[in-house]
Amino acid sequence: MNRLAKLLATWFGAGLLPKAPGTWGSLAALPFAWIIAGWGGQAALGLATVIVTVVGWWAAELYSRQTGISDPSEVVIDEVAGQWLTLLVVPPNPWFYLAGFALFRLFDIRKPWPVSWADRTLPGGLGIMVDDLFAGIYAAVVLYGATHL
Repeated sequence: MNRLAKLLATWFGAGLLPKAPGTWGSLAALPFAWIIAGWGGQAALGLATVIVTVVGWWAAELYSRQTGISDPSEVVIDEVAGQWLTLLVVPPNPWFYLAGFALFRLFDIRKPWPVSWADRTLPGGLGIMVDDLFAGIYAAVVLYGATHL
């Protein structure tokens, strides 16, 4: 279970790449989102987002306990969940995905409220996951507005 938790928490090693693991995790999420949405549409991507969120909570919690670090930088499954949540509002399109990537990274890095609240307050795997979901909601709202104007 420890190896599986590490594999998933680091999103198959993307979080172990040097410098900016959150950016690597977000980038690594894009091809999966493209394939899932292309195969089953936004409903499939929505279901995959729920699944990766629940699995991510478990994997991040276990990995965090193993390392003794409350929010290890190499845990990027939270970025995957947030990035996919962002992309739920657009069809697979390179420009929309690029915009969604940039917006998600902006809100994940800047951490406006309640992203910052969740990051500081919620414990363990839940806290690791929820702040990125809030960032994903912000990014999705802006992305939706920008693509529907």
